[in-house]
Amino acid sequence: MKSPPCILATTDLLDATRPAVDRAFRLAAETGAQLGLMHILRQRTTDELRKLLGKESGEVEARLREQAQADLEKLAAELGQKHGVSANLHLASGKLLQSIIEQADAIDADLLVFGSNGGDFLVSSTASRLLRLTKLPILVVKRPPQDLYRCVLAPLDFSPGSATALHLARELAPQANFTLLHAFESPFDCQLRHAGLTDAVIQQLRGNAKVDAQQQLESFAAMVSGPTETKLLPSQCDAAQCIIDQEQAQHCDLIVMGRHGANMVEEFLLGSVTKQVLAESHGDVLVVA
Repeated sequence: MKSPPCILATTDLLDATRPAVDRAFRLAAETGAQLGLMHILRQRTTDELRKLLGKESGEVEARLREQAQADLEKLAAELGQKHGVSANLHLASGKLLQSIIEQADAIDADLLVFGSNGGDFLVSSTASRLLRLTKLPILVVKRPPQDLYRCVLAPLDFSPGSATALHLARELAPQANFTLLHAFESPFDCQLRHAGLTDAVIQQLRGNAKVDAQQQLESFAAMVSGPTETKLLPSQCDAAQCIIDQEQAQHCDLIVMGRHGANMVEEFLLGSVTKQVLAESHGDVLVVA
């Protein structure tokens, strides 16, 4: 991220998404980032008002806008006093995704902070499409913050996106302990048995691949300043479930990962592992292109 970075947090002004705004204020206080706080008056709402009220809808829309502005200012004042950070407020009208992306472009945002609104994040078509439509990193806040991020889990597939995600996570959580995780997969067994190789040769190849994976893990660990641990998981494990299990076992409060897998099919699907982790993790998830 540039210096100083710029964070854009969106809010629907409901209690369920307040934790996301709280986290954005905390991050701004810790990193010195500029902070934008945005609320969008949905076009769908105004269209329905016009259908129901006709010419009288203009007055109702004006009152809605005034109330939204007052609520936005109240929220920013409360959290600003709590964290010692001020936010630039943005009240927009129109389509949700388009408004967020346009505002992010206008302020040259480096990070979007998005609340999960208390439900399954992936059920929301809006949030899923936002992940597809912008290349900006998105922090999905799933629970109320109690402190700065202290324990970060970084699953790695050794793609360039993994390195990008890792660097951004360290900027956002400079005091946290990091665990770098790789679910090792051995591609040799079935294919090479069909090719007529012996179990001993296959075992040797598997061992070489495991050593290579461990070396790559250690290379990534060298990129990260601060306390860092590496974990190489068994080839038989399901990658997404291993990530979720490790999150709970180590009491991690943030998972950081690329939004795409290493192959084109996973990239088209938004990353099957990423989607499952977003749906089933307990803590916050930072998704980086």
